[in-house]
Amino acid sequence: MRISTVVTLPADKQPTIRIIPMPADTNANGTIFGGWVMAQVDLAGSVPAAQRAMGKVATVAVNSFAFKEPVFVGDLVSFYAAVVKSGRTSITIDVEVYAQRHRIGSEVVKVTEAQLTYVAIDDNGNPRELPTI
Repeated sequence: MRISTVVTLPADKQPTIRIIPMPADTNANGTIFGGWVMAQVDLAGSVPAAQRAMGKVATVAVNSFAFKEPVFVGDLVSFYAAVVKSGRTSITIDVEVYAQRHRIGSEVVKVTEAQLTYVAIDDNGNPRELPTI
């Protein structure tokens, strides 16, 4: 039996996206597909990346990805994404994912951590330099 570590949502941050997974998102074990979580992480990571790039970005690498706990139908899943590094054309983003179990009560668990790298692109899909901030 797996024992979850109950945590609280980050009080000093706002979630980039929040979503409730549905039965169509489940695997044969009755939990949410890891691929569904990965897709949402990529979407969440693209938000601060596009803001930093002031335009289009493309995912170029998944540097790390750790599934810590399963996600269940009905959980309220919150994705927190932040820029951790900027290069000449690339932006590295950390994403933390928390699930509020079945949206009832206050049980919150950290379900996933990931780090992704995006590259700023022009209208032709070619890398472009990040604007100075």
